[in-house]
Amino acid sequence: MAHKKAGGSSRNGRDSESKRLGVKIFGGQLVKAGNILVRQRGTRFHDGVNVGLGRDHTLFALTDGRVRFVVKGPKNRQYVTVEPA
Repeated sequence: MAHKKAGGSSRNGRDSESKRLGVKIFGGQLVKAGNILVRQRGTRFHDGVNVGLGRDHTLFALTDGRVRFVVKGPKNRQYVTVEPA
């Protein structure tokens, strides 16, 4: 009798799509108002001067200027600020 071995079914091949999180514009770079600075889950970076915080914790520039990352406060939090150019 002619037999053909059954092809095994793979149980791999599923994964979630990456969310492209992280710092988008680094310290010292120039930005325009509305530019996204950081995409994050939770407040790993906090909003400083001239920086807004979106509903999904995205940080964005409120004015044109130069980005600066600052560590301050009793908990050594990282703040993102935009200094007007």
